[in-house]
Amino acid sequence: MVQAVRRFPNPRLTGLGGGLFCAAAMLALGALDALLFGSSLTAYGVLFLPVCVLTAVWVRRGDLATAPVVVPIAFAAGLLPVADGEGTGGRLMGLVTALATQAGWLYGGTLIAGVIVIVRKVRLAARRRAAAAAQRR
Repeated sequence: MVQAVRRFPNPRLTGLGGGLFCAAAMLALGALDALLFGSSLTAYGVLFLPVCVLTAVWVRRGDLATAPVVVPIAFAAGLLPVADGEGTGGRLMGLVTALATQAGWLYGGTLIAGVIVIVRKVRLAARRRAAAAAQRR
């Protein structure tokens, strides 16, 4: 299992790169959801969770705080192809309705990204403390 995980790519994205990755992935998944599942909001929400995990894991150490900020923005951006409605006003109403009814997925994905970021920050601080203690010896 560990060897399989190590074969995955391990990019380090800047804050902007993490935001662009997340938004592009959610736009692509939203369009795919609209094509394959007929704009299923549940399928969209399920697809949102792994993108949150990847964004929080792949962002650089210095830009960790951006991950929980960009995932809700990407959720909203990806809803554009999924939201129901005719015309600009109808599409906007569909977007607002989808954001209101799918808030659980939005909060869950943001929570997942936030927890991953907090764990990474705690591990980073512990490594720094251990390195400082080893240097004092």
